[in-house]
Amino acid sequence: MARRRLACGLALLASSICWSHGRAEERPNILLAMADDWGWPHAGAYGDPVVQTPTFDRLAREGVLFRNAFVAAPSCTPSRNAVLTGEWHWRLGQGGNLWSTLHPKYPTYPKLLARAGYYVGHSQKAWGPGNWRYLGRKEDPVGARYEDFAQFFRQRPRDKPFCFWLGTSDPHRPYRFGSGTESGIDLAKVKPPADLPGHDTVRSDVADYYFEVQRFDKDVGAALALLEATDELENTIVVMTGDHGMPFPRHKCNLYDSGTHVCLAIRWGAKIKPGRLVTDFVSLIDLAPTFLEVAGAVKPAHMIGRSLLPILSAEGSGRIDASRDYVLTGRERHVPAQEKPSIVGYPSRAFRTDRYLYIRNFHPERWPAGAPLNSTFGRLYADCDESPTKTFLLEHRDHPQYRKYFKLAFAKRPAEELYDLESDPDQLENIADQSRFAALKAQLSHQLREALRRAGDPRIAGNANAFDRYPYRPGLRGELIRQ
Repeated sequence: MARRRLACGLALLASSICWSHGRAEERPNILLAMADDWGWPHAGAYGDPVVQTPTFDRLAREGVLFRNAFVAAPSCTPSRNAVLTGEWHWRLGQGGNLWSTLHPKYPTYPKLLARAGYYVGHSQKAWGPGNWRYLGRKEDPVGARYEDFAQFFRQRPRDKPFCFWLGTSDPHRPYRFGSGTESGIDLAKVKPPADLPGHDTVRSDVADYYFEVQRFDKDVGAALALLEATDELENTIVVMTGDHGMPFPRHKCNLYDSGTHVCLAIRWGAKIKPGRLVTDFVSLIDLAPTFLEVAGAVKPAHMIGRSLLPILSAEGSGRIDASRDYVLTGRERHVPAQEKPSIVGYPSRAFRTDRYLYIRNFHPERWPAGAPLNSTFGRLYADCDESPTKTFLLEHRDHPQYRKYFKLAFAKRPAEELYDLESDPDQLENIADQSRFAALKAQLSHQLREALRRAGDPRIAGNANAFDRYPYRPGLRGELIRQ
């Protein structure tokens, strides 16, 4: 059966105009295309020499390419909840965990746009995974589900602007081993990330991941072609990104850049100056308020994300807004992967600047990738997706050449981690315990704590253990069978 991966729409704007709610042609369409487990910098526009992403590269060339875009959390449900609500995931109660829910008291931007006259919908994986009905929500947080963007586009009313989330399961695992090389990817050119070994097993696994990234890129390209053929592209804000890092050890579910740093390009025809590279730190929670602003819809007072409209409507490249010099990320429970019968997670928060990454692990006695034994799912290190790369590391954990990679991925970590990105861009050497960095560590720790306090994080403000008590709800949304 052919696997359809059409995408969803999200888009940002570039004009200081505020639209009325009256005429559809005065307000832009919004197309958000979000991949599942696609991390930075795996796109041609960022200089990756192997993966082929002509659609993303086109959006970057004809719009704005973001150098420092990050997700709120390196886990599907909390990351997507944060995008939909414009809130940090830790402000969303149960919605801060994987396989959870989203309380109806948290409005989502598609629903707010629907009230403002937009026709909304999604395809494939958008919200979740989890059970959005559990706490009384009556409708999917992203709107009605369609087979693909083409079906949605055919059925939309012509007198309304649209908002569509083009979802996909690419490049989420499992992969068919060898699919990358079979597609024509040259294994000799594949260079695994620095925290993974350069063995052919890992190279082939990365090639399979690249193959699915390329498939997602083609799906988004098909959506653009449809918009172009119907003269709708120039009035459509197209946003293309991913929900967190690639599904490899020490990437997905981790607060290193490999887990939280994502690709992001935004195109909006002549409304924004093309070919710009922006270095401002942005979070994907900023998308919701951006969409609401350009649609002329009211932003809820509690929505903490900041509209990207000033960045999009600027002329230059580089740092546009001097106040955007850091970003926050965090994680709570992914799967119940600690010692039985516990359902606790591995709570952490991070403060990322141009030069440094500071991570606070609130329970360093727990296992960052899940316990090596007795995990709820009956597998080792269950917070790390099963893969040929994971199997290779487990089988070579005592090999002198590969032991360091195993420890980076699976060993316990201290309460504080600090990385100098100038000398260590891959974040391999934790310098938090070095005395010459004590003052810097204290400063970054204070900045993180104050930012979390202002953002209402329960880990700082109180009731921190609530995340460890929220139910885990696997398999309750029938159309989703993978986490």
